[in-house]
Amino acid sequence: MRGEPIAGRARSHRVRGTFVGAGSSRDALSAVVLLLILLLPKSLFAAPSHALTVYGEPPRYPANFKHFAYTNPDAPKGGSLRRSAIEIGNFDHVLPYIDKGIGVAEIDGWVYAPLAVRSLDEPYTVYGLIAEKIERSADGLSLRFYLDPRARFADGRPIRAEDVRFTYDLLLREGNLKYRTQFADVAQVLVESPRQVRFDFKNNLNRTLALDLASLPVLPEHWWRTRDFANGGGFEAPLGSGPYRVARIDNGRSITFERNRDWWAKDLPVNRGRYNFDQLRLEYFGDTDVARQVLRGGGYDYNREFSATGYTIGYNGPALDDGRLQRAHLAREAPQPAQGYVFNLQRPLFKDRRVRQALGLLWDFEWSNRQMMRDMYIRQQSFFSNSALAARALPDAAELAILEPLRGQVPEEVFSQVFEAPRSDGSGLIRDKQLQALALLEAAGWRPQGDQLVNAAGEPLSFTFLNGQSGLERLLLPWKRSLAQIGITLEIRKVDAAQYVNRLMARDYDLIVTGYPVSESPGLELYSYFGSAAADDPGSNNYMVLRDPAVDRLLDGLIKAASQADMLRYAHALDRVLQWNYLWVPNYYPPGTSSVWWNRFGLPKVPAANDPALDTWWEVSPTALSNAEMAKRLGQTP
Repeated sequence: MRGEPIAGRARSHRVRGTFVGAGSSRDALSAVVLLLILLLPKSLFAAPSHALTVYGEPPRYPANFKHFAYTNPDAPKGGSLRRSAIEIGNFDHVLPYIDKGIGVAEIDGWVYAPLAVRSLDEPYTVYGLIAEKIERSADGLSLRFYLDPRARFADGRPIRAEDVRFTYDLLLREGNLKYRTQFADVAQVLVESPRQVRFDFKNNLNRTLALDLASLPVLPEHWWRTRDFANGGGFEAPLGSGPYRVARIDNGRSITFERNRDWWAKDLPVNRGRYNFDQLRLEYFGDTDVARQVLRGGGYDYNREFSATGYTIGYNGPALDDGRLQRAHLAREAPQPAQGYVFNLQRPLFKDRRVRQALGLLWDFEWSNRQMMRDMYIRQQSFFSNSALAARALPDAAELAILEPLRGQVPEEVFSQVFEAPRSDGSGLIRDKQLQALALLEAAGWRPQGDQLVNAAGEPLSFTFLNGQSGLERLLLPWKRSLAQIGITLEIRKVDAAQYVNRLMARDYDLIVTGYPVSESPGLELYSYFGSAAADDPGSNNYMVLRDPAVDRLLDGLIKAASQADMLRYAHALDRVLQWNYLWVPNYYPPGTSSVWWNRFGLPKVPAANDPALDTWWEVSPTALSNAEMAKRLGQTP
């Protein structure tokens, strides 16, 4: 009965030996009411709120806020925006919620609105959309959504609590594997009334679970009951609940959306200044070079670049010179995925920290960045790149209190030094690093024999890099050359996708490249990346096969932290321990989202911190303008 209104329970409550009725004294009634309050679970006192944060801290925007700071509430509606899809290849169905093939990611948000929308200038906070109010119990074991009575699907039918439960069940039964993993701690879903639904949890350890549930889209049960969700709905335009409808589908190649002018939520504070275009169109390409050329030819408006060379020189010309074509790194403050070459710690060669440190010294990022990546990228220093979780200063007293019990189990540098990845002058000559590496390897028992380094048993220092992607060899070959110069053999083995996945699951490799998604509100996923229990799990992301009790202890502290401040202290401590153990050769990340677009749009004065936020742009001109023309046009706008 958690969450039942107090008044409803008190009206019929019988106290042992005494019935409190209309003729009872005021004092007796007060005493009984006080007793009832003391007996009721504290979770009943949770007040429904317009927003939800990870640790219950106040959100940035109060209940009466008018719009997000990164939007222009006076942005005009109309016009169009055509952009390339992030996915490479043709989509083979519409829905993005299943594992098969390629779906249309933008269906989520454009066509299907969520219960609550995430703000783009806070670490992790959601504000009610379909859910007018959200209520989390004080013990963290339940979450209740109060649906907005105005909420409607595009056919006019009301959005019900039953639709929320139906969506949840459908996603777990037939949707992407991530839903079954993400929501594994949900015990049950209860429809309490037509507009009220409650999720009960098995435990309160996953602090982001409530926000993840709040981000769920809501699908219409009456529509999907008779359609093939498991296969992505084919190419049929789905009935939605969001700001856009699917207007046209060119199977696999493009999809066009039109703004729902009667959208019930268009004037809510979370939507003011957003979804300004009457028409949105996504173009799909099988090749990034083709996508780049089509944009240059005016075939569409916006392209996200993933090539440093393409971004740096691929758009050069008169249009870029006079500003008709714009190029910038957007969302510079967004956390960036951590990427590096990770060692398989099961291999005897990599059990010695000195060996791992020595090998990392010889990957010359500065030279590779200058010669092959147009000097665009930033060296990875942390497992939590470009975020507040990164350990980029000496530990303070509170963090030292966390680390001190681990002294002797973690590298001593953790307590007194800030980690810095090796740095060269970019000339390609790294003799100083090679000498440092040789000294470390000698201390670890490796000695020269002819043109090789060998151990006491005469075995050469040799390892293989398992490669499952194209284009990586050009970054590995200079490393191979530097290693060979001091007697180390690096073999690069390219395998097909199926073999690569199988070998990853079997932990059958010496070294691979991998990435870790970075969130400013990390949760249970960290166990999969770094926890000892996940080391032998073929479905986990612990590709280092890391088994470290000190890391496990820090993971527990981070995930169970009761406040954001405590979470950050544990995150910094965890980052330091991972850094100084030399578990990987840290790679690099971009300075933001590499973006190129034709200059015919207005952008808010305050950009979103964590996303390019194209849904906050608006059309200024139907054709591209030079910098001077755009400045003049915007200067005439009130």
